[in-house]
Amino acid sequence: MQTLTADKYAFLAELAQAYRDAHLPAIKQLDDWNPRLGFDALCFQQQGAERMIGALITPCELWLVVVPDQSTLTAPLTDTLTLTLPSGRYVLSLERLPGGYEIYKRAILRDLSELDSMQEAARLAQQMMSRLMQPASQADV
Repeated sequence: MQTLTADKYAFLAELAQAYRDAHLPAIKQLDDWNPRLGFDALCFQQQGAERMIGALITPCELWLVVVPDQSTLTAPLTDTLTLTLPSGRYVLSLERLPGGYEIYKRAILRDLSELDSMQEAARLAQQMMSRLMQPASQADV
Protein backbone atom coordinates (compact mmCIF):
# COMPACT_ATOMS: atom_id res chain seq x y z
CA MET A 1 0.00 0.00 0.00
CA GLN A 2 1.10 3.51 -0.77
CA THR A 3 0.82 6.70 1.28
CA LEU A 4 -1.56 9.43 0.15
CA THR A 5 -1.07 12.81 -1.48
CA ALA A 6 -2.33 16.09 0.00
CA ASP A 7 -5.14 16.10 -2.60
CA LYS A 8 -6.33 12.71 -1.41
CA TYR A 9 -6.30 13.84 2.23
CA ALA A 10 -8.44 16.83 1.23
CA PHE A 11 -10.77 14.50 -0.66
CA LEU A 12 -11.14 12.28 2.42
CA ALA A 13 -11.94 15.31 4.60
CA GLU A 14 -14.70 16.25 2.13
CA LEU A 15 -15.96 12.68 2.15
CA ALA A 16 -16.16 12.66 5.97
CA GLN A 17 -18.11 15.92 5.81
CA ALA A 18 -20.52 14.46 3.23
CA TYR A 19 -21.02 11.45 5.51
CA ARG A 20 -21.67 13.78 8.45
CA ASP A 21 -24.17 15.83 6.45
CA ALA A 22 -26.06 12.68 5.44
CA HIS A 23 -26.07 10.95 8.85
CA LEU A 24 -25.78 13.47 11.71
CA PRO A 25 -29.51 14.10 12.27
CA ALA A 26 -30.18 10.35 12.60
CA ILE A 27 -27.05 9.71 14.69
CA LYS A 28 -28.08 12.38 17.22
CA GLN A 29 -31.24 10.35 17.88
CA LEU A 30 -29.33 7.19 18.83
CA ASP A 31 -28.82 6.19 22.47
CA ASP A 32 -25.08 5.61 22.01
CA TRP A 33 -24.42 8.99 20.33
CA ASN A 34 -21.22 10.44 21.77
CA PRO A 35 -21.24 14.27 21.53
CA ARG A 36 -17.47 14.33 22.22
CA LEU A 37 -16.79 12.69 18.84
CA GLY A 38 -17.09 13.98 15.32
CA PHE A 39 -16.59 12.57 11.85
CA ASP A 40 -13.15 11.86 10.43
CA ALA A 41 -11.57 9.67 7.77
CA LEU A 42 -8.30 8.30 9.16
CA CYS A 43 -5.54 5.80 8.51
CA PHE A 44 -6.24 5.63 4.79
CA GLN A 45 -3.78 3.99 2.45
CA GLN A 46 -3.82 3.61 -1.30
CA GLN A 47 -4.35 0.02 -2.41
CA GLY A 48 -3.37 -0.23 -6.04
CA ALA A 49 -4.61 2.45 -8.40
CA GLU A 50 -8.26 1.64 -7.91
CA ARG A 51 -9.04 2.32 -4.22
CA MET A 52 -8.15 3.63 -0.78
CA ILE A 53 -8.77 1.71 2.44
CA GLY A 54 -9.09 3.20 5.91
CA ALA A 55 -11.30 4.03 8.88
CA LEU A 56 -14.24 6.38 9.28
CA ILE A 57 -15.00 7.61 12.78
CA THR A 58 -18.49 8.81 13.66
CA PRO A 59 -20.03 9.75 17.03
CA CYS A 60 -21.43 6.20 17.28
CA GLU A 61 -19.38 3.83 15.16
CA LEU A 62 -16.01 2.98 13.72
CA TRP A 63 -16.18 1.80 10.10
CA LEU A 64 -13.81 -0.01 7.77
CA VAL A 65 -14.13 1.92 4.50
CA VAL A 66 -13.08 1.39 0.90
CA VAL A 67 -13.16 4.41 -1.39
CA PRO A 68 -13.11 3.41 -5.06
CA ASP A 69 -11.28 5.73 -7.44
CA GLN A 70 -14.11 6.96 -9.64
CA SER A 71 -11.72 7.77 -12.49
CA THR A 72 -10.72 4.10 -12.87
CA LEU A 73 -14.22 2.62 -12.91
CA THR A 74 -15.27 0.80 -16.05
CA ALA A 75 -18.67 -0.35 -14.71
CA PRO A 76 -21.14 0.76 -12.03
CA LEU A 77 -20.28 -0.29 -8.49
CA THR A 78 -21.96 -3.40 -7.13
CA ASP A 79 -23.99 -3.35 -3.89
CA THR A 80 -21.34 -5.28 -1.94
CA LEU A 81 -17.58 -5.69 -2.03
CA THR A 82 -15.63 -8.57 -0.58
CA LEU A 83 -12.35 -7.14 0.66
CA THR A 84 -9.44 -9.49 1.28
CA LEU A 85 -6.94 -8.20 3.82
CA PRO A 86 -4.10 -10.05 5.56
CA SER A 87 -6.43 -10.61 8.56
CA GLY A 88 -9.24 -12.15 6.51
CA ARG A 89 -12.14 -11.44 4.18
CA TYR A 90 -14.70 -8.72 4.87
CA VAL A 91 -17.99 -7.98 3.11
CA LEU A 92 -18.69 -4.26 2.80
CA SER A 93 -21.88 -2.52 1.65
CA LEU A 94 -22.07 0.29 -0.88
CA GLU A 95 -23.30 3.68 0.25
CA ARG A 96 -23.86 6.65 -2.03
CA LEU A 97 -23.36 9.98 -0.29
CA PRO A 98 -24.30 13.54 -1.27
CA GLY A 99 -21.81 15.13 -3.63
CA GLY A 100 -21.34 11.98 -5.70
CA TYR A 101 -19.19 10.16 -3.14
CA GLU A 102 -19.46 6.37 -3.21
CA ILE A 103 -17.96 4.23 -0.47
CA TYR A 104 -18.04 0.68 0.73
CA LYS A 105 -18.30 0.33 4.50
CA ARG A 106 -18.54 -2.21 7.28
CA ALA A 107 -19.02 -1.42 10.96
CA ILE A 108 -16.10 -2.68 13.02
CA LEU A 109 -17.18 -1.21 16.37
CA ARG A 110 -20.74 -0.04 17.02
CA ASP A 111 -20.47 1.67 20.41
CA LEU A 112 -17.99 4.48 20.97
CA SER A 113 -19.88 6.02 23.89
CA GLU A 114 -17.02 5.46 26.36
CA LEU A 115 -14.45 7.44 24.34
CA ASP A 116 -13.62 10.89 25.73
CA SER A 117 -12.09 12.54 22.67
CA MET A 118 -11.34 12.38 18.97
CA GLN A 119 -7.73 11.60 19.93
CA GLU A 120 -8.89 8.40 21.63
CA ALA A 121 -11.04 7.58 18.60
CA ALA A 122 -8.05 8.16 16.30
CA ARG A 123 -5.90 5.80 18.38
CA LEU A 124 -8.67 3.20 18.22
CA ALA A 125 -8.85 3.61 14.42
CA GLN A 126 -5.07 3.15 14.17
CA GLN A 127 -5.24 -0.02 16.28
CA MET A 128 -8.12 -1.35 14.18
CA MET A 129 -6.33 -0.76 10.89
CA SER A 130 -3.12 -2.26 12.26
CA ARG A 131 -4.96 -5.43 13.28
CA LEU A 132 -6.82 -5.67 9.97
CA MET A 133 -3.56 -5.41 8.04
CA GLN A 134 -1.90 -8.26 10.00
CA PRO A 135 -2.42 -11.92 9.18
CA ALA A 136 -5.11 -13.45 11.42
CA SER A 137 -2.56 -15.57 13.30
CA GLN A 138 -0.60 -12.43 14.27
CA ALA A 139 -3.61 -10.22 15.03
CA ASP A 140 -4.47 -12.23 18.14
CA VAL A 141 -0.98 -12.11 19.63
